[in-house]
Amino acid sequence: MLYVLILCCNCTIICLVWIHRNLHEPMYIFIAALSLNSLLFSTAIYPKLIADVISHRQSVSHSACMLQYFIFYSLAGSDFLLLSAMAFDRYVSICRPLHYAATMSTTSVAVFLAGAWFLPACHVLVATVISAKQKMCRFVLAGIFCNNSIQKLQCAKPMFLTVWGLFVLTNITLIPVLFILFTYIKIFLATYRSGGEVRKKAAETCLPHLMVLISFSCLCGFDVIIARLETDLSKTVRLIMSLQIVVYNPLFNPIIYGVKMKEIWKHIKRLLLCGTHPRSQMSLSK
Repeated sequence: MLYVLILCCNCTIICLVWIHRNLHEPMYIFIAALSLNSLLFSTAIYPKLIADVISHRQSVSHSACMLQYFIFYSLAGSDFLLLSAMAFDRYVSICRPLHYAATMSTTSVAVFLAGAWFLPACHVLVATVISAKQKMCRFVLAGIFCNNSIQKLQCAKPMFLTVWGLFVLTNITLIPVLFILFTYIKIFLATYRSGGEVRKKAAETCLPHLMVLISFSCLCGFDVIIARLETDLSKTVRLIMSLQIVVYNPLFNPIIYGVKMKEIWKHIKRLLLCGTHPRSQMSLSK
């Protein structure tokens, strides 16, 4: 039921952005890209999780586990880069409105989208290939999906993999977060000196992005904690933290954007009203 709900919510956001021309703007395109990421992420996790729940034997092949590992971390990095692109879009829209059309052109948006998906995939692919070649000494994964915990099963972890992991973490997580925070500080300072209308516009468009950034950063923190402190955490704590990673982000993103973004919420209300509007009835008389 949760997987179906995630699919419905994210598909609704994607379809609304696709259908309505007034949503063919960079901000909404990036939101649709985040929803697409949530769909791919959920599809990489939930079908296998459902199969494990209903089966008597929970197992996964090494190659399938590494594929899930690759999709999980490449999409996580993509989310951070998409949020960075959205922050830059808001900065140009609010602080440099006269340059917005030239800066956030169709070509620029395409470059941002391509970079947001391509760069994390390349980074994580290197770590995935190196990790897949390591010899396994243990075969019981303490988790409900394949994440960094798989490295605990390897006989030895090469130093290059540790260094590369820190490099990836810095490039696709730390730098984007610092850029987003810097951008929103600039937006806050610019709107503080402006009128109330500008501050209202900034709050309406920036607040959802900050909410998603905070929640997603916390969930990524959970993943790091699970990987580093696995032996110090009880099974119940690990399960709760893992479930939050696979539930909150795919489900709450479309809800936050659907409710907080005025134009998207307007179309959702119309969609709901059309679905609940009673059909007109015709009476036949002789």
